[in-house]
Amino acid sequence: MKRNLILLLLVGLIVASCGSKKIATEDLALKNATVRKVMRNYEKTEPDFKTLSGRLKGTYDDGYESQSITVSIRMKKDETIWLSAKLAGIIPMAKLMVTPDRVMFYEKINNQYFDGDFSLLSKWLKTEIDFEKLQNLLLGKAVFEVKKNAYSLTEKEEGYALTRQDQENLMELLIDKLTFRIKNQQLFSFYQQEGISIDYPAYKRINHFRFPEKIDIIVNKNQENTEINIDYRSLEIDKPVKFPFSMPSGYKEIQIK
Repeated sequence: MKRNLILLLLVGLIVASCGSKKIATEDLALKNATVRKVMRNYEKTEPDFKTLSGRLKGTYDDGYESQSITVSIRMKKDETIWLSAKLAGIIPMAKLMVTPDRVMFYEKINNQYFDGDFSLLSKWLKTEIDFEKLQNLLLGKAVFEVKKNAYSLTEKEEGYALTRQDQENLMELLIDKLTFRIKNQQLFSFYQQEGISIDYPAYKRINHFRFPEKIDIIVNKNQENTEINIDYRSLEIDKPVKFPFSMPSGYKEIQIK
C-alpha cells in the first residue's frame, strides 16, 4: 500500500462536509455577468458554523489497488481539523489532526507517523498548503486567493468559468450559475506536469445549508491518476466536539524527501 493512500483519502473525504452560509429563497442567475459580479455572489456562500462533525464513506483507486474506508470528521473552524478512518467501518486505520501550525498523522498498516509542519500535506497534494488553504479546500472555497483582475470569465452552459494562467500554473474555478457554489476547482502545474481537480457533481440542502452529496477528486502525477470518490453520510453543526489524538509509540517517522 502506498504511503500517501490513507492521507489522500482522508483529505479528500473532508470536502464532503462543506456548506454555505446563505441560501436565498430564490436562486437567480446574473444578468451581464462579470468576474466581479460572480465573485461577489460566490463570496456570500462563506460557510457559517463554529463546529461540525459527521461520518463519510469513500473509495480510493490508483490503478493498482483500491480501498474503501469510513471516516469520522470533526472540525472547529479556523482552529482544528480532525479525522479518524476505519476499514469497513470497524478496523481503526489512521488519524489526522491539523491546526494552523501543526500536522499530526499516523497510520496503523505500516506503523508510521508524522508530526511537523505542512510539508507532508504539500508534498502529497502536489501544491503548497497551509491551514487556511486546506480549510478553504475542505469547505468548498477557492484554495488560492481569487484576485478579480487576474482572472478571465467565460460563461458556459454548466456555469461561470474563472481562469487564471501564467507560465507555471493553470487555475480554474467553475461556479454554478444559480447557487454560486463551486462545481469544480483545479490547479495544474506546467513545469511539474501534475495537478489536482476536485469536482462537486451534486449538492443537497440540509437545515438551510447546501452540502455536496458526492465528491470526485483526481490527483494526476507522472501521467498516472489517483481517484477518490466520496459519499456523504451524516453531519451535525455546532455540536460540542472533542479531538482525541495520541501519537502511538514505536512507530516509524515519515521522512520528507
